[in-house]
Amino acid sequence: MTTSFVTTTDGLRLAVHEFGRPDAPTIVAVHGFPDSHHVWDGIAAELGDRFRVIAYDVRGAGESDKPRGRKAYHQDQLTADLLAVLDAVSPSEPVHLLAHDWGSMQSWDAVSTPDLAPRFASFTSISGPSLAYASRWLRGRGHLGASVRQVLTSTYMAVFQLPVLPELAARAGVIRRGAEKVGGYDPHRGLAETSNGVNIYRANVLRQLFSDEPRRTLVPTLVLVPREDAFSSPPVASNAPVGWVDDLTVREVDGGHWVVVRDPATIAAEVAAFVEAHLPVAGKRKARR
Repeated sequence: MTTSFVTTTDGLRLAVHEFGRPDAPTIVAVHGFPDSHHVWDGIAAELGDRFRVIAYDVRGAGESDKPRGRKAYHQDQLTADLLAVLDAVSPSEPVHLLAHDWGSMQSWDAVSTPDLAPRFASFTSISGPSLAYASRWLRGRGHLGASVRQVLTSTYMAVFQLPVLPELAARAGVIRRGAEKVGGYDPHRGLAETSNGVNIYRANVLRQLFSDEPRRTLVPTLVLVPREDAFSSPPVASNAPVGWVDDLTVREVDGGHWVVVRDPATIAAEVAAFVEAHLPVAGKRKARR
């Protein structure tokens, strides 16, 4: 693994970690909260013999800079951060985007922006539905049961809107223990809990839930749905993007919210198959060498 740093449009430094083969097709992985790039370690190890895997620490996490206040975590800035990474690691070729949890929720903005869509050859979303798509689907008819279940599992998002309390909970280890008990996180993997990350929710959740008409995406998209996910309701994850993604594949997998850590081999196999199906001929030769 090699580590470099990218400067964002507002002057912060993001830590960018590279695994695998430098000459192979590029996968860029975006982690969620409360993780760091280490959530991808197992998957990067599985994919490294066929692909170049880039995993960066999002602002507020890992080795990247940690600004305070919600304004620094607004969706527009998160998208700009992703583009800064793309400009550094693959300025002229589209990448295959892989994202989990809030990393996925924030990535929907980039893949559904018409001017940015050509930067992505494919998108794999795990446990992180678009809030705009989810909001529209949950408000539809016949979804009462799924709506109630998702509201109950998303209570923590409402709590994160409160001042001070979430930061105190993070420092006291409450978020870590909840992730282990409810979400199935492996405590031995070193959860990268940080109080800064709650500002992602403060800056974006309400704004995106009540946004204007969601944008469609032309980027080929694979949605992996863990059957036992305690935070992202499988019916919502499976159905919310339908009608908004022109080239959509939905696959259920066994496991909970952190299946990316618990079963990296299964997730890596799904990702590799989808990426290889969306490579140009030259890229397919590189991936199989």
